[in-house]
Amino acid sequence: MKRIYLHFVLMACCLSVQAQAKKINQPLVDSLAKWAILDQTAAGPRMGRFKEMTTAQRVHYTDSVFAVNEWRLRSVFDQYGFPGYDLVGEKGSNNFWLMVQHCDKSVGFQEKILKAMKAELPKHNADPKNFAYLTDRVLLNTGQKQIYGTQLTYNTDSCQAIPKPLADSLNVDRRRSEIGLEPIESYLNWMSQVHFEMNKAVYEKKGIHQPKLIPEPKQ
Repeated sequence: MKRIYLHFVLMACCLSVQAQAKKINQPLVDSLAKWAILDQTAAGPRMGRFKEMTTAQRVHYTDSVFAVNEWRLRSVFDQYGFPGYDLVGEKGSNNFWLMVQHCDKSVGFQEKILKAMKAELPKHNADPKNFAYLTDRVLLNTGQKQIYGTQLTYNTDSCQAIPKPLADSLNVDRRRSEIGLEPIESYLNWMSQVHFEMNKAVYEKKGIHQPKLIPEPKQ
């Protein structure tokens, strides 16, 4: 009887430890959200007081924000590993990934995060689409071709999104589908429209009043 009781006590302890391990870290969630706002301010279009900055000032500001955030992210990763849904929720995990995307000057760090994310995918503890975006980012940052077509450049003569160097383009939609991404044509058209809205005044001065879209596959 004592052995049975001890067995249940041990099981209860184990379950309690697991529950504590999966408890959302709200202070970390809040910090990631605050840092992500700063990240998007640096990465986004010039607004408010940032309109008055020169190009050199803007570059310096952006680089400084990314560098400080990278230091913060390294500290988080050293302490917790990749912050998945079980630690910071879906939004918190997304914010961490978003800032890692901008650590392009530290590709080795991006590679560590990518490897850690991959280990979380079978446990449904990370976003496979975010994994695809970071995969492409790392590939391009290491001189290789991307495989999901997530990283883009733009033809500013027509306002059209174009994938950066892409490997095996014939099978890109199969790879995108496997990871949960929409067909690449839909993605390119969507990003062309977003780019146009963000730079509408500039394009309209050029006489361009809508983005150039491409035919999308029938559903």
